[in-house]
Amino acid sequence: MKKHYFLFIYSLPLFVYISLISNGWSTLLPILIYFGLVPLIELFFQPDTTNIGKDLESQMKQDPFYEWVIYLIIPLHVFLLVKFFFVIDTTEVGSIEYFGRISSIGILLGVTGINLGHELGHRNNTGLKYLGELLLLTSLNTHFLPYHNAGHHLNVATPEDAATARKNELLFIFGFVLILGVIWRHGK
Repeated sequence: MKKHYFLFIYSLPLFVYISLISNGWSTLLPILIYFGLVPLIELFFQPDTTNIGKDLESQMKQDPFYEWVIYLIIPLHVFLLVKFFFVIDTTEVGSIEYFGRISSIGILLGVTGINLGHELGHRNNTGLKYLGELLLLTSLNTHFLPYHNAGHHLNVATPEDAATARKNELLFIFGFVLILGVIWRHGK
């Protein structure tokens, strides 16, 4: 596995930054790239679906490069969120810039906030777990780690795991029932 592939995650903060400082259609750059160009590329270049072996996994865990890829994106994440608050304040509601900037920061919060927060939540270091909680806070998703680690990982793919679809259950049905359950619990 080539290390430089892992640096592609930094393209997201770059495109979000461009979205936040631009006007017009360029504010839609993250949407166009990650929901348009990337899926189009995957039609022509099949992704590698094989898992890495135990030896390579062990080597990667010992290499600080992979940790630093995660750690260095955190200040970018926070910087872009703060930048968003300043630029959205001056953006006309209903404009293409408004939609583009909100969508761009939403993609960033989902990818770096939720995914990296999830990853850091699995660490044994309390400080890193706290950092994971802070990242999840940026997307208002702090409830994720306690359930995920104590519920999903404990009961993965069993009837007690609400985060796993049942065998042969359609994803659409699973998602619909999950949303209804969340609405029902909040209504109590």
